[in-house]
Amino acid sequence: MSRAWIRKKKPQFVRDALRDFCKASKALEEQFQRFDHHGSLDFTVLRDLLGEERNKGLLWRLKDTAHHVFRTDRDARLVGQFLDWCVGYIFHETVKLKEDAYQQQTYAPWFRDMQSQDLPREESVICQELYEVLRQTRQSMEREIRRIRFIMYHCRRLFPIYLQPHAGNPLLARFLFEEAELVGQVFGEGGRELLRAVYGGESEEMYLLAAQSLRRGGWMEKAAAALARAGSNGADSDIVLQEREIVDTWLRKLKV
Repeated sequence: MSRAWIRKKKPQFVRDALRDFCKASKALEEQFQRFDHHGSLDFTVLRDLLGEERNKGLLWRLKDTAHHVFRTDRDARLVGQFLDWCVGYIFHETVKLKEDAYQQQTYAPWFRDMQSQDLPREESVICQELYEVLRQTRQSMEREIRRIRFIMYHCRRLFPIYLQPHAGNPLLARFLFEEAELVGQVFGEGGRELLRAVYGGESEEMYLLAAQSLRRGGWMEKAAAALARAGSNGADSDIVLQEREIVDTWLRKLKV
């Protein structure tokens, strides 16, 4: 991919980076909570999140997107470099976590079964010693989960800073409008800080950009819903009124 093409597609890449981070964070945290409560992870979920060279999963695609968008930033902003490194770290740490989960899911039950059998003394001793190594895998998983959670926490701090100059990105605004619940689940109270950082506490611009993007995509009812939020403060701007007239006209045509 040429740098010129990447820069041209940057609004999409920026949106994709935030979107895929949110989706990957939610999926990983669900697995981590499972580990917190039950001491196990679903190897299949981690495998699908990562994917492989010819069939990349969500985390792999996020890593590639991070390289494209953060490494080609003309401003060479340090916050982007931090994010690029953080996403790559999460990816590689999850690779290790997946392998440990495979050992736990596949071989731990087998070793436990072997220990319950009447094995010859030497084989029984060897089985116990080998199983001790497998038990240590759980400790490795605990460390890997702590590291991933720590890095994701810092990603949630970095994204609001990185996205500050991207208030005019309609694809970003549309994502934040359509996936507000997902963003809230991942960022928590930090979701409000993200919006304040990008839109300066005035969310009308976000809803307007989202509505325009939705209208151009043919999603008139969703565009109308975004415009309703844009005017929720009771003082519609001229551009919001103009956009609402365009959308209402289309909706009337669609109902005829």
